[in-house]
Amino acid sequence: MTNRLFFFLSVSLFGSLLYGCSGGVDLFSKQQDIQFGQQMQATIANDPVHYPVLNNPTLTNYIQGLVNRIVQSPNVMNKDFNYKVTVIHDDKTVNAFTLPGGPIYVYTGLLKYVDNEATLSGILAHEVTHADHRHSTKQMTKQYGLQEVTQLALGNNSSLAGQIATGLAGVGENAAMMKFSRDDETEADANSFDDLMALPGRPWYPAAINYFEIKALGSGAKPPDALTKLFATHPPSQDRLDAIKAKAQAAGLQPPMEAQLNTATYQRYRAMLP
Repeated sequence: MTNRLFFFLSVSLFGSLLYGCSGGVDLFSKQQDIQFGQQMQATIANDPVHYPVLNNPTLTNYIQGLVNRIVQSPNVMNKDFNYKVTVIHDDKTVNAFTLPGGPIYVYTGLLKYVDNEATLSGILAHEVTHADHRHSTKQMTKQYGLQEVTQLALGNNSSLAGQIATGLAGVGENAAMMKFSRDDETEADANSFDDLMALPGRPWYPAAINYFEIKALGSGAKPPDALTKLFATHPPSQDRLDAIKAKAQAAGLQPPMEAQLNTATYQRYRAMLP
C-alpha cells in the first residue's frame, strides 16, 4: 500500500469512527467504498482469464438501463455510487456480484438461467442493495474490529494496512469483503422487493426474485457446477423464499401480468448472447 493511500485510509477511518450506520456499524467512509471498488475494478480488468468481459454494448446497455431505473427508487440512499454494469462471458457460472461503491458484475450464465426481465431486475436490485447499504465495508468493520481499525487510523497498525491491501487484491465473489452475512442477504432480498415496489409505475413484479430462488432450490442438495458460486455467495434458502412471499402477501400483490414480467423483451435480448 502506498504512503498516500495509507494516509488517506488513516485520516478517513479516524473521521468515520464518529459515525454509525443502520444495520451495523461501518468505520469506513463512503469515499472509501468508492475507492475500494475502483481498485478492485482495476484488478478485475487486468485479469481477463478469470473475468472475460463480454463485448456486446447493446446487451450491456440494456442491463445498465434496468439498473439505472432501479437506482431511481426513492429507497436507494447512495445514488451517487457508480452502479456500472459489466457482463462477464462465463456460461458456466450462474451468479452476479457487487463491489463496494456500486460496480455490478453479471455472468452470462446467470443471464441464460433467468427467464424474464422482472426476475433479473429483482436480482439486480438485490445487488444494488449490497452496495447501497455498504455491506462490504460493514463486513470489513466486523472482521477487523473497532480497536484494530482505531490503531490503523492512528498510524499504529501497519500489518492491518497490509491485510486491507491484500483483501483489495482478492477480487470476485471470494473476496473477504463480499462474503455477506445471512442478515445481509435477507436485507438485500427485502430491499430488492421494497425498491421495486417504490418505483413509479411499478414496472416489474416486485417479488419476481422468487422465481430465481425457486429454480435454484429445485436443483436439490447437490447443485450443478454452474450454481456452485451462487450457493457459496448468495445461498438460496426456503427462509429467503418465504420472506419474500410474506412481503408480497402483506402488500396484497396479485399474480403478475405479462407486462410486469416483460418476458418477450428479455428473451429478445437474451438471444444476443453467444
